[in-house]
Amino acid sequence: MAQPPSPHVERPGPAEVRDPLVLTELKRAGVWAGVVLAVLGVIYLAEPLLLIIGGLIFAVLLDGGARLIGRALPIPRGVRLVLVIFLCLGFFGWLFWYAGTTFAGQFEALRQTVEAQGAKLLGWAHTHGLVDEDRPQMVTQQLVGSVGRLTSALGSAIGVITSAVLILALGIFFASEPRLYHRGVAWMLPLRKRDFFYRLLERVGFNLRRLLFGRLLGMITEGLFTWAMLAAGGVPFAALLALITGSLAFIPNIGALISGALMVAVGFSAGTGTGVWAIIVYFAVHNIEGYVVMPYIARKTVDLAPAAVLAAQLIFGALFGFLGLLLADPILASLKVALEEWAGVDPHAEEGEEVASPE
Repeated sequence: MAQPPSPHVERPGPAEVRDPLVLTELKRAGVWAGVVLAVLGVIYLAEPLLLIIGGLIFAVLLDGGARLIGRALPIPRGVRLVLVIFLCLGFFGWLFWYAGTTFAGQFEALRQTVEAQGAKLLGWAHTHGLVDEDRPQMVTQQLVGSVGRLTSALGSAIGVITSAVLILALGIFFASEPRLYHRGVAWMLPLRKRDFFYRLLERVGFNLRRLLFGRLLGMITEGLFTWAMLAAGGVPFAALLALITGSLAFIPNIGALISGALMVAVGFSAGTGTGVWAIIVYFAVHNIEGYVVMPYIARKTVDLAPAAVLAAQLIFGALFGFLGLLLADPILASLKVALEEWAGVDPHAEEGEEVASPE
């Protein structure tokens, strides 16, 4: 007759899982649950995450400026960084003051001019049977609605200022003590992955510094060239259009289309000859950017396909609003560099040469 089990002997309960198949399936379920939670986190925390990413990108810009000054002035990094911060804040302050005092009245006049030219274009299309009678009003409403959706992440002027201040503050904190944040993230990784993590940070930072420097160079070049050409052709609001064109040059593809549409609309408001000249200026400016400036930047940084950049801008703009559109290019460049590093591929290496893999 079997003896009853001793009351002091522990036995497996219903929560005890020892079957290897069950353990494997539980691990898989945990991975998928983690992916779902990560996607939900990105959706519901999109704006804070984009502000943090914007702060990181601004920190890379500050670090690049400090490194550039270090080539000419052998002073401590902290002093160079403070100098770059004051230069950036001074430039932004001058830009807002100059735009506010010089272009305050021109902004409203520019808006009215563009609206009038748009109404003329839609009226011409209606006359030639290209749109229905009620179609112009519907098109205008759709455009206004699209712009509203695009800027919904920022909300209002207060939201713009708040987002800008947060990005500036985060960028200054990140750039002040980068090693502190690097070590903090690396501490959460396994020891065998940390060398790869530091190598990845160095390569992403290097490429982003080059990319942002190229963007700034393109903005200055386009702004000055646009102002000189428009002023020479007698196009109204030449300085304001040059400021808008230079600012929108930070956003490839979409920025060029917006600035070009404004330029051409204002040109035709002053006459047919001025409008034709505005078209010539638009194509000249963006051909120089597309065939001279951007290929040079691409050779020195991440070689991004224009279609991939445009697709990323459309997706990020639709999902995350204006901040997503603004940061799509640097995010795509960082992802490309990270994937190349993970795969052990160096696009600038000789044929057959590889970099170390993460393992």
